[in-house]
Amino acid sequence: MSTPPDPSQVPGPGAIQTTDKVTAHAGSFNSAFTDVFNDIFKVVFFPDRIYHERYLNATRSARYRYNVQEVRSYLDITAMKGQVYLDGKLLGNMLRLEYGASRLVEQIREKQRFLKDGIIAWIQPLPDGNPNPPQARVKMLFDAWTHTFQVEIWENLEPPAGTTHAFSVLDQMGRNNAITRVPEFKDVMAQLPALINIQLAFRENDRDLPFGFAITDADAGWDNAFLRSHQEPVTPDPSNPENTILDQNYLLTFQRGWYLQVPEIAPVRYRNAMMDGNSNPDAQPDNIIDMRWVIQREMGGSMIFFHHVTIPPGRVEGNHQHIGSEELYYIVEGEGIAYLRVGDDPKTDVKTPDGTDVYQIESRLTMGLGYYDYRRLPVKPGSVIFTKSGGMHGIRNTGSVDLKFVAFLYHST
Repeated sequence: MSTPPDPSQVPGPGAIQTTDKVTAHAGSFNSAFTDVFNDIFKVVFFPDRIYHERYLNATRSARYRYNVQEVRSYLDITAMKGQVYLDGKLLGNMLRLEYGASRLVEQIREKQRFLKDGIIAWIQPLPDGNPNPPQARVKMLFDAWTHTFQVEIWENLEPPAGTTHAFSVLDQMGRNNAITRVPEFKDVMAQLPALINIQLAFRENDRDLPFGFAITDADAGWDNAFLRSHQEPVTPDPSNPENTILDQNYLLTFQRGWYLQVPEIAPVRYRNAMMDGNSNPDAQPDNIIDMRWVIQREMGGSMIFFHHVTIPPGRVEGNHQHIGSEELYYIVEGEGIAYLRVGDDPKTDVKTPDGTDVYQIESRLTMGLGYYDYRRLPVKPGSVIFTKSGGMHGIRNTGSVDLKFVAFLYHST
């Protein structure tokens, strides 16, 4: 197309879509979305319609327009894919990154330094079929409008023949500026709509300002997902470290949907999971449980994983405490006993008329913390155990068939 479509004719405040079909149906979409009968679903759909077009770098001049096609976020990281137009003519593809730096700030504070107005992003697009994906480091500058460190990587910085850039935008262009071009990403940027995955890590600036001392990689504060790893069934040997894949970076994916069959996912096996070695009376060589890691790095927000757990008859997942995270178990098959620390759910402290505990109390060894008193709570299909930060839980199969549940774990702070 020669000119980007009118943003007033498409879904969302300022959002610019690309196809005539979307534009044609924009009115009916907005009407259905704002209909009083659908009001309850705004909490579901509203985040996908947010697009802060007015805050992108070239919009300080009315001659430029953005066509943002995809937006993905993870915690305080946001990536946008789209196109840039100048005077109605296509300049090329654009990848914008924003980073709130909340975790990197903590890393720098430990070194008694400040982030100031710039950081460095390590970026590795992962084009399909490329065995040696490109990577590069790019300066990100602090933007008071979005309150993030940000950079826009453009496919091309040259204006179309016969025209020039607006001075207010040209002033932002070049190496280590807010609008830049990365030679290593030439082929990726040319095929940007097809790019599905990007890996990212962030470090402080290469100079300790205002003093000017060089900061090496070894000494720099890094936010590379804080020892983040994921699980893969490399070997069926229980608790084998080969099954833990160290990532040390963030993954943002532009894939829009997944269709998965859990039984077809090979499990990772664990011996005496969430226990202190041989000091736990439940620790036995054959106390092995299976975890099928359904979704891990693909989730946005603070979600860490969604997995499917199988505990054989008589086996147990040890009691443990969550700090800074929350976890939900939903039982789908079998029966057992879930352990919830006394007082964590006051409703489980109920007694019978003669003063007997409805749910018995059992003292159990808690990983790394010694013995605590727990309520023994019977679970079956449909039972839910939800543990907030600071809470303690565990679970045992007391039946004659496998106990199976799905678990969601996410950061709460």
